[in-house]
Amino acid sequence: MSYVLVTDSSSDLPWSYYKEHSLPFLSLTVTIGDESFPDDGTMDSKTFFGRLRAGEVASTSMITMTAFAEFAEPILKEGKDILYIGLSSGLSGSHDNACQARSEFKERYPDREIYICNTFAASLGLGLMVHEARIRRDQGMGFRELCQWCEKTKLSFNHLFTVDDLMFLHRGGRVSKTQAVLGSALGIKPMLHVSPEGKLVKHGKVRGRSKSLTGLVDEMAAAADRKEFDTVTISHGDCEDEARFVMDEVKKRFTVRNEIINSLGVTVGAHSGPGTVALFFTGKERTE
Repeated sequence: MSYVLVTDSSSDLPWSYYKEHSLPFLSLTVTIGDESFPDDGTMDSKTFFGRLRAGEVASTSMITMTAFAEFAEPILKEGKDILYIGLSSGLSGSHDNACQARSEFKERYPDREIYICNTFAASLGLGLMVHEARIRRDQGMGFRELCQWCEKTKLSFNHLFTVDDLMFLHRGGRVSKTQAVLGSALGIKPMLHVSPEGKLVKHGKVRGRSKSLTGLVDEMAAAADRKEFDTVTISHGDCEDEARFVMDEVKKRFTVRNEIINSLGVTVGAHSGPGTVALFFTGKERTE
């Protein structure tokens, strides 16, 4: 191929997937306590979420302009273009840093192209888009055609979330401390989605964990534009049994040919917390 398909660690695909499908990725950085490490499996998700449950606070750092440039230049030197499908600009500055790095290469590599897709996506919503793009790459789709596919379809990748602990949303500025404390006491579970601008938006609430999980599937039914899906993905914050329950509920209503269930990576998990369940599929174009 005359181009390289690239993503980043926030796509939350299984680590084996990247190696199996020759899919390089850039790593964001996570800090918990006094320890900083790349989001590349250095710390396994179960350990990470265990530390969050114990009260430790985590933060994340974007992919820097320098890191993107150091990653990209060897590929450009080989005479290949780059198609980068990465984390939403509404959630991270990584996208803007990649764009700045790209501008530095224009004079040095005038015959090469770096396409940076602002996916407005995250976690396995981003991962699902990468998965679909990878299939098309493997089928022989050319660079420009795949870039056009990304732009045309990116808002059809729907993201539905619920979280178990409102305090993590409070730390991220999504709800007030009063809302978090009161909601937790009453068993209120927020329903969230990713907006067309790629931002995490709270759009409803239910009482009780069970209703929040089945509510994801209800919302999928409203947003779906088909009854059959090639692939549906679910990511979770160390609650695999609940993630599998949601997938089972999806399969009661839809035909699903392929599924990917995987733990949230530490980048996204740092902000959503343990107990998060997120459902992703292609459907109607996202709205507010």
